Amino acid sequence: MVILIPAYEPSKKLIKLVCELIYVCDYDIVVVDDGSGENYRYIFDSISNLGCTVLTHEKNMGKGAALKTGFKYIQETNEARGVVTADCDGQHLTKDIINVAEAIKEHKNYVVLGTRRFVGKVPFRSRFGNSVTRAVFTFASGVKVYDTQTGLRGFSIDMLPWLCDIPGDRFEYEMNMLLETLPAGYSFYEINIDTVYHEQNQSSHFHPLKDSFRIYLPIIKFSMSSILSGVIDFLLLAVLQLYTSNLFLSVIGARLCSASFNYTINRIYVFSKFKDASIKRSLPRYFILAAFIMLVNYGVIDIYYSLLGLSLFLAKILTEVTIFLFSYWAQRRFVFSK
Repeated sequence: MVILIPAYEPSKKLIKLVCELIYVCDYDIVVVDDGSGENYRYIFDSISNLGCTVLTHEKNMGKGAALKTGFKYIQETNEARGVVTADCDGQHLTKDIINVAEAIKEHKNYVVLGTRRFVGKVPFRSRFGNSVTRAVFTFASGVKVYDTQTGLRGFSIDMLPWLCDIPGDRFEYEMNMLLETLPAGYSFYEINIDTVYHEQNQSSHFHPLKDSFRIYLPIIKFSMSSILSGVIDFLLLAVLQLYTSNLFLSVIGARLCSASFNYTINRIYVFSKFKDASIKRSLPRYFILAAFIMLVNYGVIDIYYSLLGLSLFLAKILTEVTIFLFSYWAQRRFVFSK
């Protein structure tokens, strides 16, 4: 088993954590210095002198890049059964790290998450940030994960090639990892851990606006793709209805055109990781889904437009809102999964 710790400008708490781990287990420990600079050299030298492996970035490249550097090193040099990632700020207790490591042995095809329950004195930005991210992730994936921002995670050794291939170099990498877990054929296994914050989490290098944007970018891209497709669908529906006066044909024609546009954009930009490998599999699945949604779309519009007497514009808007969540979930789980 290997403990992987990415570190940027760490405090002496990192040395304390490493000493505790060495005392209670015989796991290999790999620490990645993510461009901390000369002022922190003594910390990494101390860790190296304890017999741990220290990998160094010449400049700060981000947490995701540091994790991938560690994963690649372990993949090339180690035959361990699994890898546990932990933060360098002392927020993950030794006993919790060990528990996650032990869980890997029994849950080979699972991403093991050390889950905080946020009880006691928790900084507002941490509690609020995790609540928002949890809600967004549930919307994006259809799966509930209580602590989406935990850095304490466990992986079997077979997952390393996948982990190295996930996009993102900074904090967004960890969210991308969660979003791609199910499409890659893995599941989640959560273990409750203690919630620990030192000095109101002031040591965190997380920038709320910039890093939150990176975290939510995959979901933002899908939303923009859906909005553009919806605009195309609505405009074509209006034009076809004007010239044919046939709602069924208008819905079908508009949906075929907008679905072709949506599939292309999603394959190239939103789910770009699988755009080459999965096209033969995803294309027929997409149009099966599109056909199903088209029928649902017609039925819901007909209810709003014919039965409730709403305008076609309002009926279309309400229909798109109604099926949006299902469409996102189905594309990630059914169309663009491995």
